[in-house]
Amino acid sequence: MDLPFISEQHFKSQNYSTNKISKAEYDNCTFEDCDFSNSDISNNVFLECTFINCNFSNCNVTHTSFNHVDFIDCKLTGVQFNTCNAFLLTFSFNNCYLELASFQDLKIPNTQFNDCIMHQTDFSNTNISKSILNHCDLKSAIFENTNLESSNLSTAYNYKINPERNKITKAKFSKEQVLGLLTHYKIIVE
Repeated sequence: MDLPFISEQHFKSQNYSTNKISKAEYDNCTFEDCDFSNSDISNNVFLECTFINCNFSNCNVTHTSFNHVDFIDCKLTGVQFNTCNAFLLTFSFNNCYLELASFQDLKIPNTQFNDCIMHQTDFSNTNISKSILNHCDLKSAIFENTNLESSNLSTAYNYKINPERNKITKAKFSKEQVLGLLTHYKIIVE
C-alpha cells in the first residue's frame, strides 16, 4: 500500500481521538501537545519524528512503523508496542509515562529510557541489550526471558529481575537497588 508522504510538518494541539489521523508516511515531523488517546494510528509510518507532550493512552499502534522516533514528556499508558511493525524499529523515551505498556517479543537493543515511569510494563522475551534505563521507575515491570546484557540500570529503581530467567551478563546495577535481583530467592537482607 502506497501511503501519502508528509514531510517536515509541525502538528500542534491536534485531537486525534475525535479526528482520525491521516494514513501516511510522516518524515521528520513534530507532533506537540496532541491527543492520540484511544485512537487508531495503525499502519502509519513515522520516520525520524518527535512526539512532545502527547497522550497515547490505549492508542492502537498495530503495524505502525516507528523508525528513529523520539517520545518526550508523553503519556503512553497501555500502548502495545509489541503489535507495531518490528522492521527498523528504533525509538527513545524521555520523561514518559509507560504504565502497562508492552514491548513483549521485540528486538529493541540500544533503546534509551530516561526518567520514565514504567509500572507494570512488559518486557517478556524482549531484547533490550545495550539499552539505558536512566532514572526509571520499574515497579512491577515484567522481566521474563528478557535480554538485558550490557544494559545500564545503575540508576533504575523498584525493579525485580530474576537472574536465572533473564540474561543480565555485563548489565550495570547500583548497589542500592541490587536487591531487586534477589527478591525471588525470598531471603532476608538486613
